[in-house]
Amino acid sequence: MRTELCDRFGIEYPIFVFTPSEKVAAAVTKAGGLGVLGCVRFNDADDLENVLQWMDANTDGKPYGVDIVMPAKIPTEGTSVDINKLIPQTHRDFVEKTLADLGVPPLPDDEAKSEGVLGWLHSVARSHVEVALRHPIKLIANALGSPPKDVIDQSHDAGVPVAALAGSAKHALRHVENGVDIVVAQGHEAGGHTGEIGSMVLWPEIVDAVDGRASVLAAGGIGTGRQVAAALALGAQGVWMGSAFLTAAEYDLGVRTAGGASVIQEAMLAATSSDTVRRRIYTGKPARLLKSRWTEAWDAEGAPEPLPMPLQNILVSEAHQRMNEAKDPSAVAMPVGQIVGRMNEIRPVADIIAELVSGFEGATRHLDAVRDS
Repeated sequence: MRTELCDRFGIEYPIFVFTPSEKVAAAVTKAGGLGVLGCVRFNDADDLENVLQWMDANTDGKPYGVDIVMPAKIPTEGTSVDINKLIPQTHRDFVEKTLADLGVPPLPDDEAKSEGVLGWLHSVARSHVEVALRHPIKLIANALGSPPKDVIDQSHDAGVPVAALAGSAKHALRHVENGVDIVVAQGHEAGGHTGEIGSMVLWPEIVDAVDGRASVLAAGGIGTGRQVAAALALGAQGVWMGSAFLTAAEYDLGVRTAGGASVIQEAMLAATSSDTVRRRIYTGKPARLLKSRWTEAWDAEGAPEPLPMPLQNILVSEAHQRMNEAKDPSAVAMPVGQIVGRMNEIRPVADIIAELVSGFEGATRHLDAVRDS
């Protein structure tokens, strides 16, 4: 399982894994893929600096990347205090009533309340770029498409290629025109921010559209080696994964249960591929989430329309914190793709990678047999 991206990045397998967990990212890198650390959760650049220092010390000198969230157009933004003033009281009241209906208790008086993920803000995302480029990163990816042109140039000047997610051929072409090196063709099945077009249609469409001017990573619904083989057969040079590693043993974010898994992991382990919804309630932009009593409350009659980014995430940030600590797997808020139906056990990253490789090899043997029969 080698493509030109393996040689370009010095990796064993063309498997790129986005994750908010530095421990998962490091484990992916050490297992032969390329771990890509999500930066959006770091409101303070110093916190990201500390985590990247840990990555430098725990990746055995092997390559890793970072993922930022930055729109191509620089918006006008105020302080977090200013932004809070833009949230309607009716929305705050709905969130409080919903949490009460779900039986979610308030936070302890002495616990700091989440102020929301400010990594959605352009200024914070730019600070992530500044910090990341002080480290030996090998890739900067942007979850909101092309970053501003000066950020692309800044990355290229540092010798770091840039990747951008695309949900259509039109978006992919725009990324290439802006100077992006790798297009992540993310199909409708994916977790988090995702578009309308399914992976089997989108992947070859984007491969044909960019026509070799950029490498293409296939994303959305990938959790087995057979799906990796399908992605490469459709012209991709590698795969971009995320959801399948949320139940990795190394994933240590969130409140743990007596069994060792987090509350959110328990919810995912019990889910089927039908148990996701695509809604704007997490960030203000359409994102695929695990279906839960929380998502159902926002679908109910009388629920308000979600606010635009970044207001929606700031509105629900404390609610997410409270649900996580309530230890009720039926009331959670978590982006995850439709591949969740295959995420049935907690296992080490190395085992997940090994199974992807063996599954790929099995798929190619099957195709060889079909061809030769």
